[in-house]
Amino acid sequence: MNCRSKWIQVDFIKGSRTFANSCWACILVCGAAGFLLVGFSSCVGEDLIPGLSSEHIVFIPQGIVMCFYGIAGLFLGLYLWCTAFRNVGGGYNLFDKREGFSSIFRWGFPGRNRRIHIRLVLKDVEAVGLESRGGFYPRRILYLKVRGRQNIPLTRIGEGLTLGDMEEKAAEPARFPRVSIEGF
Repeated sequence: MNCRSKWIQVDFIKGSRTFANSCWACILVCGAAGFLLVGFSSCVGEDLIPGLSSEHIVFIPQGIVMCFYGIAGLFLGLYLWCTAFRNVGGGYNLFDKREGFSSIFRWGFPGRNRRIHIRLVLKDVEAVGLESRGGFYPRRILYLKVRGRQNIPLTRIGEGLTLGDMEEKAAEPARFPRVSIEGF
């Protein structure tokens, strides 16, 4: 989703608050809770999950291992829920011709650098670039090439776009400040 007028263009970036991340977090928490309950029921000697007998699972070593996997899975699932809740990686790219600046904002992990805000002068933007790597896990990143700075990514890292989609996506920020496109 993006907003565009004659003088201002805003591109909103989707963060980690996606349907897929929420599904994986649910699956991971449910599976980890199952492992933890089965491991704990082998310790207690009673079946804590109805219909699932734990009499054939010995607490040492299988029950301990299942409890360990359950605890590790719960921590990983809670981590996924926290990143989705805080929308890590989400934000916007703002280009303003009237004022002559570009503003790139992203939400980060909690802490001192939670808000990542980069403000640039449009005259310093040299080009819009595309990094494309093929292979088993293709990686396509759209970035701003700025004079005297590192390349600044404009898209999400895990966004699965085709080369045609990336070309269309690269044309909009390049057309607005009238800079070239590199990397095709």
